[in-house]
Formats: sequence, C-alpha cells, structure tokens
Amino acid sequence: MAEKKENKGGRAGARCFNRELSWLEFNARVLSEALRKDNPLMERLNFLGIVSSNFGEFFQVRVASLKRELMVNPRQKDSSGLTAREALEKISVRSHEIVEAQYGCLMNDILPALAKAGLVYVRPKAFSSAQRNHAEGFFRHEVFPLLTPLRTDLAEFPHVASMQLHAAFLLDKMPGVHRKETGLLPQSDTDLLALVPIPASIPRIVYLPSEDGRKHFSLLDDIVTIFGRELFPGYNVKESMIFKLARDADFAVDEEAGDQFIQAMKEVLVKRQSSLPVCLWAGAGSKKLLSMVKEKLALEEGDVYRVDGIIDPGSLMDLSSGDEAAGLVYPDWPHFYPADLPEEGSYWNTLRQKDILLNVPYESYDPVVRFVQDAAVDSHVLAIKMTLYRTGSNSPIVQALKRASVNGKSVTVFVELKARFDEQRNISWAEELEDAGATVIYGMVNLKVHAKICLVIRKESDGIRRYLHLSTGNYNPKTARLYQDFSIFTSNPDLALDATLFFNVVSGYSIVQQMHSLCMAPVNIKSRLIDMIEREISYSSPDNPGLIIAKMNSLCHDEIIEELYKASAAGVRVMLNIRGICTLIPGVKGMSENIEVSSVVGRYLEHSRVFYFKNGGNEELYLSSADWMVRNLDKRIELMFPVLDKDVFATVKETLMLYFEDNSHCHKLMKDGSWKALKPAAGEAAVSVQEELQQKYARYDEARKSQPKVEFEVRRKN
Repeated sequence: MAEKKENKGGRAGARCFNRELSWLEFNARVLSEALRKDNPLMERLNFLGIVSSNFGEFFQVRVASLKRELMVNPRQKDSSGLTAREALEKISVRSHEIVEAQYGCLMNDILPALAKAGLVYVRPKAFSSAQRNHAEGFFRHEVFPLLTPLRTDLAEFPHVASMQLHAAFLLDKMPGVHRKETGLLPQSDTDLLALVPIPASIPRIVYLPSEDGRKHFSLLDDIVTIFGRELFPGYNVKESMIFKLARDADFAVDEEAGDQFIQAMKEVLVKRQSSLPVCLWAGAGSKKLLSMVKEKLALEEGDVYRVDGIIDPGSLMDLSSGDEAAGLVYPDWPHFYPADLPEEGSYWNTLRQKDILLNVPYESYDPVVRFVQDAAVDSHVLAIKMTLYRTGSNSPIVQALKRASVNGKSVTVFVELKARFDEQRNISWAEELEDAGATVIYGMVNLKVHAKICLVIRKESDGIRRYLHLSTGNYNPKTARLYQDFSIFTSNPDLALDATLFFNVVSGYSIVQQMHSLCMAPVNIKSRLIDMIEREISYSSPDNPGLIIAKMNSLCHDEIIEELYKASAAGVRVMLNIRGICTLIPGVKGMSENIEVSSVVGRYLEHSRVFYFKNGGNEELYLSSADWMVRNLDKRIELMFPVLDKDVFATVKETLMLYFEDNSHCHKLMKDGSWKALKPAAGEAAVSVQEELQQKYARYDEARKSQPKVEFEVRRKN
C-alpha cells in the first residue's frame, strides 16, 4: 500500500487545515520576500523584521491560547484533527525551521551585503581599539546610569517583561573578595545568574568610528554584554546572553465592568507583563546560562529559539534613514489624488452626484482625512458618527473629531478599547475625545466593534442629507500608506439610512432592525454569505457554471468552508485570494476540486475584503471589514456593503480579477498544506498585481493633470 503524503496543515483525512499551521505558512511567505534577491536590500531586511514581529504576536496570542487549552482540554481535537499538544509540537518544528531560515538569511546574506553597501555591523570581538574605546565611553556615560542589574537567587525570581530585550550574565565570585558574607550577598559558591533589562529609551543602533569610509555600527545589547562586568564589582562575568521572552497576552477584560471598563482594561495591560511565559528567543551563550534562564521561566526545550545573530532584526530598519541606504529601498511610489474628487473645495457636491471609490495606498488617504476635517468646520454639518478601531499615533482624524465637538457638532465615536496591542493608545484617544465634549462609546459587551464607518449629517437647502464613508480598513493614515484597502464615499439614501440604523443599534437600546443594503455581523453577514453561496449552487449548470471570487485576509470558518465545498461539488468555480490563514483544503477530488487558493505577498500588505457572486449573470459585489473567520462573523460587529455604483463596480471587479493574474509575488495553496511560488512560464511576461495597479493609477493621474482647466469669465456690476 502506498504511503500517504504528509499533510503539513493537520492530520491526514481531515476536512480542514490547522489554523496555526496555516498561519505559519503565511509567515513563511513573508520570509520568502526577504529571501528574494530582486528585492532591495533594506526591504529584505524589513521583511525579516516583519517575520519577527508576526511571531511575537503569534506566540503571545495563538500559542498561549493552545498552551491553556492543553491544560484544560488535553484530549480535545480541533477541526484539523489535532489535539493541542499535537498542534504545539508541529508548531514548534515548523517555527524552528522558519527562524533558522530567517537568521541564515540575516547573518549570511543580508548583513554581508549591507557591509558591501557601506553599512557594516561590527561584532564586539571585531572592535578596533578606537571602536572599543568609543563603545566603552558610550556605555559609561549614556548607558550605565540607566541599567538595573537584578539578582535571581532571592525568594522570587525578578520580573521579566514580555517582548523586552534582556541581558543575562553568569557570574562567580572573585577569589579573596568575599571574605565576609552579609545578608546582601549570596551565600552559595555556585554560578550566579543576573538579569539586566535593556532600556528601550536608548536607540539600539550605536554608530562607531571608522577609517574606511563606511558607516560602522554595533548594537546597544552588544555593548551591554561586553561592558556589563562593570555592573558586578567583585564578580567575574563568565558568560553573557541576550534574550527576549514572549508571555501570554490573550487576556479578556471583564465585559461587565460597566463604568469601570477603562480601569478593567488597564488591569489587563498590567497582567500581560507578568503572565504565563510562552517562548524564548536567545542569542549566543553557554548551554548552562540558557538552561538556567529556561528553568527559571519554566519553559520546555521546544519553546526556546536559539539565534546566532540579532534578535529583533526589524530594529535595523533605522539604518534606512541614512544616505548609504538611499539605493537600498523600494523606488518611490506616489500616492495619487483620486481623479474623481476635487482638489479644492468640499466634496459634498461631488458625492451628491455619484459614489467615489478609493483604493489605497495607490490613491492618497488624504480624502478620508479631509472628509472628516471638512465636516468638523462646515457650519451646515450637524453631526458626525464614527467607529475607531486602530487609529495610529497623532491621528489627524481624532483631532478633527475633537475640533468638530468644540465647534458644536454632535460627535459620537465608537472607540474599541479591546483592539489588541492598541488598547493603551485607544484609551488615551477616548479620554481626549470625552474631554472635548464628544460622546464616546467603548465598544459593546462581549463583541468587538470592528466595522469601519463614518456618517456625516448635513443640513442643506432641500433638507437633511447624510454622507457616508465605508471602508475595508482602519481609519489610520499611517497604515493606509502600506495597507491595500478599498473604501467608498456615498450619499446613497438606502446606504445612509442603513448606517443610521446601524449606529442606533450599537449605541443604545434599539433592537436590530432590517437593513436594506448593509449586512451586519454577528446578525446576518454569515447567513447572507451562505445564502449567496447556495444561490450560486442553484444557478450553476455544466453549461453555465457558477462563479464565486473572494479576496480576504483569512478564511477559517468551518461553516463557510463546508458551503464552499458544497459549491465545488455542484460545479461552481471558486477562486480565492487569501493573504494569511486558509484552513480550506483545495483541489481534493469530490470535495474541493473546483476551488483554487492563491496568496499575494508583496510591497504592500493586502488587507481588503472583496466578495463577488456571478448570481446567474446578475452579478453582485461586496466589500467588507470582515474576514471569513469565527471571530469576525460570530464575535464582532462588522459590516458588509454592496458596490452599487456601476463605475465603481467595474473598477473593483477589474482589480479583483487582476490578483489572479499575478505570477511573480503569488503562491498557490496545494492540497497537502504547502504553498507553491508561482513563476512566469517560458515566454510569459511577469505580472505583479501591485506594480500593475501602481502603473494604472499613475496613468489616471497623468490623464487628470493633462485635462485643460476651464475658466469662465464672470461679469460683475460696477
């Protein structure tokens, strides 16, 4: 009997891949961009940093959750057929493979290439005498006063903060120094472990003097380890090691805290810093030193990732600000102003006539900011209602909302405090908005408000008119320069009415009312999707097969996946472009042979959610804030909205189809859970969807600029 091919996504025979293993393959696709020689050097380094950043959140949330599951339900299997222990073992194996490849790329490829380009990383052993003197002076004057060495031989092990770099030192007593023991000194003669938190307030990159015309640099953690002996007079430093610990960050706030919700949220942030250790990244050091740290933190061998290199390589991106890196980054891609919006004056007249599509980052995010800013100062605007999930720092949108409130507008803002890792920032914005007089609603009990919507209510000569902005991405101008998202400006009365009903539901006691155009999770997005899939099945025939095309970040909702399997079995063609997690298994005869799954990872992070249904020729197209995941469809407040304007419809559909033509930054999911990188066939031109879109919007911008400006001479009475 032939041996079955290993299923990399879970147990053989399962109907779904394991979610965590699928995510790991996404991180491997990010790593593949770092491995590409045709990407600029600093951008390859940036992808390595993204791999590390991704791993940080993955271990703090997903792996931590599995470790707790192991303690509570050790025999429980997920939809991929794996128990928590089996999943953790597979995760450890694959994560170690990715980390090994990541650091092989960093140390053996990128750092040597940077040195050739004039940016030389110098390890302490290679310091010249001038560099060592400079580093020692820097340590004594700039670093030493900020360091706090921590003993580990007391009753309680010192606190090791999550995701902060620490230096570990292995010490022994100098002979003849410790003749009299005191209560302040350890009684044991064995090797001692000391920890030193590396302060984040000091830049990690430390530039060194050089004589070869290139820029030499070391790292703050290198300097702490080689001069750290000055922290321990009377002791020999035998070994040193840099490490970083990830702790469990998957905490839930007390949803019934009522008026004390903000305080409860702050307590969750404190708990994260002392929660269950999950994994450890450790630099070069002795086995004994690593063993001591691992034992003190109660970690298993599989939880430790040894790296002979720079922990958190993303911090090296600070090098990109220098002249030496000018040719080592992506060529500049302008963010074009939308051709259909006026560059001067307000948008109200334009939006009364037609819907406007915005495709960032190819188009500028400025219109979204300006939409809110104009509303804040327009004397005819009566009210602004808006959801905020991740706004970024120094948000101009938050400032505009504060200004609107001060100007007497009725401002209602739904700030989601439970946006993981942005909680503290959102608490600050919420308090500022309240101080400005805005009405702030802190999400909903047991549900995250993840919808992206802004409603402006304006009094005009013919009555009240509502203007609406709906988006697939956050109201964050900074990420809008890197994340691909669609959004629509509209004054469509049906959409505007539904928006009003939506805000009434999430702000007060209003029961969920039937909306004509918008769909809202957890109320009816899932059921609407299932209905449309089943409708596609009913219309499909061998002569005229149905067609479903979807683009999203993640797909791991078992009910939706089973519906897609039914569609495939009925002959419906299903085309999926999934950036991250996909637990659906494609290409299995009798189950999913008509389903294809691809993934684009490139210069921009693909973030939009777009859903197309052929509908027997009466095509429908939707944009949404929601991925097809349990958390989005069942546990969050989300919106899915139809594309109604025919011109916008054509543009979105054309763009969606282009993602399935990419053969240079695209991977195809195989039925064993692996991903195959696509390459142009012999004689075939390379296609990058992101490059194609950039060129397309450049042509639009050129056409807009070439249009003659028509000016009219106006007669005035003298």
